[in-house]
Amino acid sequence: MKVKKAVIPAAGWGTRLLPATKAQPKEMLPIVDKPTIQYIVEEAVAAGIEEILLITSKGKQNIEDHFDKSAELEAVLREKGKLDILEEVKDISEMITIHSVRQKEQNGLGHAVYCAKTFVGDDPFAVLLGDDIIRSDKAVIRQMMEVYEENESPVLGCKIVDDSDVSKYGIVDYSSRDGDVYQVEGMVEKPSIEEAPSNLAILGRYIITPDIFPILENTPPGKGGEIQLTDALQTLLEKRTVYGYDFDGKRYDVGSKMGFLQTTVEFALQREDLGPDFKTYLKELVKAL
Repeated sequence: MKVKKAVIPAAGWGTRLLPATKAQPKEMLPIVDKPTIQYIVEEAVAAGIEEILLITSKGKQNIEDHFDKSAELEAVLREKGKLDILEEVKDISEMITIHSVRQKEQNGLGHAVYCAKTFVGDDPFAVLLGDDIIRSDKAVIRQMMEVYEENESPVLGCKIVDDSDVSKYGIVDYSSRDGDVYQVEGMVEKPSIEEAPSNLAILGRYIITPDIFPILENTPPGKGGEIQLTDALQTLLEKRTVYGYDFDGKRYDVGSKMGFLQTTVEFALQREDLGPDFKTYLKELVKAL
């Protein structure tokens, strides 16, 4: 069965980026001139996803507004003759069908994914986390969909991380490896380096089968007192094979202040309209320090 639906959890507080996220959703903070969540949606579109569900919360209405049609803005741009920007604005609202549902209490990623139960139905689905922007030639979710279509089993998007970063992520224990595909034997949520079974970390991308929902419904709070998706996937392992996939692409953590700055600088440098002048500016700035 093809993966046609994607879920993007976007209900978190964004505490790592306070005070900027006190009244502004972290997903709407721009990388140069585009909200972070738009990069995530564009990856899903490039992968061939047909419908997206945003899991939001109170105070995040402007995420939905961003992907909605803005007749007033379009009229102003048309009147002023700013036709290039007009087309860009129109493309945002027309790129894909987007639904939304509120997570009424922020009780962990597992709970957020459970909120998608009605939307998903009996279909396999992708999950893309908004803190992770991935630059790649082929959309990472598309890469993972191909692994899923070959094996018809859940797939976790993974990367090898440094020892110092192991405690930040869900870490995979695996029994075998075939190229970039690992057979998962277990998962540990944010372990210490001493407890970690490997350095293979789950980094913000999943292909999951709908049999996760009865498990999520009965998963007790775990690390941090929240319902952890990693715990539910661990239980799913008892019923079916799960694979880890070391995806081809560079991942950026836009949920941290340093990661946000690094992403902004690198993305600006790669822009044809900004890159050359920005590079010159940075060189002059370094000389002046």
